[in-house]
Amino acid sequence: MTSPRLIEPNAILPPAEYVKLRAERRRRMAELKKNRRLEVGPFAMFYFESYDTMLHQVHEMLFIEKGGPAQLSDELAAYNPLIPRGNELVATIMFEIDDPLRRARVLGSLGGVERQAFIRVGTAMICGVAEGDQERSREDGKASAVQFVRFGFTPPQISAFRGGDGDVVVGFDHPNYGHMAAMSPAVRDALAQDFA
Repeated sequence: MTSPRLIEPNAILPPAEYVKLRAERRRRMAELKKNRRLEVGPFAMFYFESYDTMLHQVHEMLFIEKGGPAQLSDELAAYNPLIPRGNELVATIMFEIDDPLRRARVLGSLGGVERQAFIRVGTAMICGVAEGDQERSREDGKASAVQFVRFGFTPPQISAFRGGDGDVVVGFDHPNYGHMAAMSPAVRDALAQDFA
């Protein structure tokens, strides 16, 4: 069973109700996200998004920023596009480097990395497409630490992904970050639910 593809305003709990449920919802979200992430190389973490992860994010942003109803439309405009539409996977990719000097040096060498992410299912290559809301690499070649990338699948690729045919490998074909990681069966099973 697949989840909805858009968060509607009526799915958002009133702040007073959300605050009562927040601790339990955060605990459940942490559990859900365990099988929706994949570390690729020494710095990149792929967080595969879903309706549930984005619904949680909208609630959290409203809770933290306390912008009320006026903020809701902005949050829905920001997070609805990151919900998979039935024939794709969508990842938030974070380059997680604690040391600020090292982070600046590494990101300074990764310009365009958002256009060189891929998922391989068996021998089929699915190239990532960077979210077009803004440029994620600067003209000087520095990449953003946060990237949003969609991976569009054909029906046969979806069948192979769901059917367990071949390995699923996630990675980058970037000259300065040519890393790959195999997707575990638990992550693959969780992400298979994102397809219609």
